[in-house]
Amino acid sequence: MLDQLLIIVFGVILVSLVTAYLIGKNIAKQSDGTPKMKEIAEAIREGARAFLYREYKIIAIFIIIFSLLIYFFLDTPSTPTNEGLFIAISFVVGALASLLAGFIGMKIATISNVRTTEAAKHSISKAFKVAFNSGSVMGLSLVSFAVLGLLILYVVYTYFGLSNEILMEVLTGYGLGGSSIALFCRVGGGIYTKAADVGGDLVGKVEKGIPEDDPRNPAVIADNVGDNVGDVAGMGADLFGSCAESTCAALVIGAIVFSSLSGLIYPILISVVGIAACLITLLTVRLRKENVEGTLKQALVVSSVLVAGALYYFTPKWLPSTFEISGVSYTAMGAYYAVLCGLVAGLLIGLITEYFTSYKNKPVQQVAESSKTGASTNIIYGLALGYESAVMPLILIAVTVFVSFYFAGPYGIALAALGMLSTLVIGLAIDAYGPVADNAGGIAEMSALPSIVRKRTDVLDAAGNTTAAIGKGFAIGSATLTALALFFAFVTASGLTTIDLLSPIVLAGILVGGMLPFIFAALTLKAVGRAAYSIIDEVRHQFKSIKGLMEGKAKPDYARCVDIATKASLKQMIVPGILVIFSPLIFGWLFGIEALSGLLIGALSSGAVLATSLSNSGGAWDNAKKYIEAGHLGGKGSDVHKAAVVGDTVGDGCKDCSGPGLNVLMKLMAIVSLVFIPFFIKYGGLLLG
Repeated sequence: MLDQLLIIVFGVILVSLVTAYLIGKNIAKQSDGTPKMKEIAEAIREGARAFLYREYKIIAIFIIIFSLLIYFFLDTPSTPTNEGLFIAISFVVGALASLLAGFIGMKIATISNVRTTEAAKHSISKAFKVAFNSGSVMGLSLVSFAVLGLLILYVVYTYFGLSNEILMEVLTGYGLGGSSIALFCRVGGGIYTKAADVGGDLVGKVEKGIPEDDPRNPAVIADNVGDNVGDVAGMGADLFGSCAESTCAALVIGAIVFSSLSGLIYPILISVVGIAACLITLLTVRLRKENVEGTLKQALVVSSVLVAGALYYFTPKWLPSTFEISGVSYTAMGAYYAVLCGLVAGLLIGLITEYFTSYKNKPVQQVAESSKTGASTNIIYGLALGYESAVMPLILIAVTVFVSFYFAGPYGIALAALGMLSTLVIGLAIDAYGPVADNAGGIAEMSALPSIVRKRTDVLDAAGNTTAAIGKGFAIGSATLTALALFFAFVTASGLTTIDLLSPIVLAGILVGGMLPFIFAALTLKAVGRAAYSIIDEVRHQFKSIKGLMEGKAKPDYARCVDIATKASLKQMIVPGILVIFSPLIFGWLFGIEALSGLLIGALSSGAVLATSLSNSGGAWDNAKKYIEAGHLGGKGSDVHKAAVVGDTVGDGCKDCSGPGLNVLMKLMAIVSLVFIPFFIKYGGLLLG
């Protein structure tokens, strides 16, 4: 049974990785256009590489230091082996797997952007195929690496004779490694991309009145680089962490309940079924009647239906018909309903997010209308929209938590998170498609290609903006459920049976935890502002000092802006990173496990709301600007448009840095707490005696 099940799982992963390789190889064979297009594409590729290499050097130092910290603080006498060593190994493997997946995504995106532009010379369908296929390489690679790393560690640790309960606990280091990388890539990449975007827009569009992606703008290459390091590598690391962490949470709880192999690794099998379903879905994706947005949504729905059908058949075969958690009996079909609840909730949250952020709908149009009276009213309406948009997603998450717990206890919440992430391959393909299409439009503009090419890439980009909103809502929802699953795993592993909300130390923890997301958002928004100021200063300097630049007779120094954005973003991400990683460690050490549980509850409660409102406000400001640029309310260059551009620059840091960064905060605080439970049990509560 062991051999057969593992062979099937490894077989699906192998097919997935081979498929990703073949798709990537086919994309690389496509024409990359004129010498000018190649030159621009190489500048983008080189800038993305330079950023990642510098960032990876910092990450390498962090991996070494933190793995040593894990090793020395988690060697407890309660296990027959050195638990700290195994957790440290899991941490390093998770971090490396996340880095590799993000690098592959960035590499294929920077190869595909210029080939998408070249394909757009012929038709939208050809350009769509290249862009979507590049996203599918990212999706297949990332989810496969996430599952493969866990499986390899499981097989190796089984060989060392670890008990199931200890084995699942040491695997949590894998989720910690993936989530730690997400912190660096999501926050660092977000600061980079938004600094370049804000700086380029404020000087180029507002002050100089030149179009977006105009080659005269010195920040234009840095902006295109940012799409790759923030929206591809950063987003990939974020969702890699969600996939690994939710699986680890389910494994920790499941190890207490199940003894059979299929029951133990059921969480991993959910992801494997998702990979198989998404492989089938990829074969069905065809652009019809230039309905790009509809095609992308259809792929998500088809994969969801396939996952739901497959798990309905397999769940009763893999799980025992009944199982018990804390004296309460649950059924295999109850576990399936928990997975299904998360799957459906993810789709609904995505659609609600789209409603509030698409310029086809009334909320964004109201933000655009408010720009008639200036930037201030645009910002007021955008903030209000963000707060309002958080209501339904949070209610859906609350319903999901209640229903999944009803059907399968704390295990059900972890399964709901996995259900939401089960179609991650397609979700990532859709998300990574957007930055490729955006880059393709920039390359078309800078290469002075015929206007029809830019119109075609704009169609692709517009659909990408809409589906990106779905992806952001999905990412926040999955992060919230993942953090909840990790919290329940933390409570289960620490031996807490109840948490007294009337206890002063728990209440204090809730209040402090509720404050942390706001400090994090403040730090990251300021970081974007500082980095953007450096870009603005440089762009203004080049327009003044380079004669003939505005007339198009001289070439700007693109590399200078890329270098400034890289240095500024890597410097500014350090303080937010320290806050997230060390807050739970210090709080748990000083006040103990019960107080730490309050901290996690507070951070999760306020973090979920703040992440949703920031992301949706930013998306609405962006699309209100695009609504005006489409010819409404005076169109490009009008005073209404200039007001909307200011709102968009405010929203840039919200939707692509602080909002997504809070996803990582919620998950990382919870996984750090889970991994360091032995430390808190032994040393926690220092100030309480």
